[in-house]
Amino acid sequence: MQFNLFAIWAMDSKDHWHERYIAQVWLGINYFSDLLNDSALLIGDFNSNKIWDYASRIASHTDVVNYLDSKNIHSLYHLQYGENQGEETKPTLFLHRKIDKPYHIDYCFASDNLMQQGYSIKIGDYNDWIQLSDHVPIMINFG
Repeated sequence: MQFNLFAIWAMDSKDHWHERYIAQVWLGINYFSDLLNDSALLIGDFNSNKIWDYASRIASHTDVVNYLDSKNIHSLYHLQYGENQGEETKPTLFLHRKIDKPYHIDYCFASDNLMQQGYSIKIGDYNDWIQLSDHVPIMINFG
């Protein structure tokens, strides 16, 4: 099956403060909106979570999630685990590699037709990955 892959790494921008982090994702998905009408997979470090929706940016985490939802593209993690955005129990980042500073900021969003073939998602374990990165991987199997 063919699909459009969006590899996400949202980051800080000292020059364009209102366009940093999730705002970069917002700008990207709007710029490439036609590519979202086909099969699409968006995965990576969104550097965002609903808990930070209060931040002054051109778009919020919830804006991105709702826009993708309107394109029938959904977070595999949230569907599999039945959790709401901002209430994740499995972190993907441990700030400064500290186990007591967990956040869920990495995501995999997929089109409905990709999910229809079945999928499973697993979040890496802190102890297995912390020596390599402050992030743990998201592992997805389709089919």
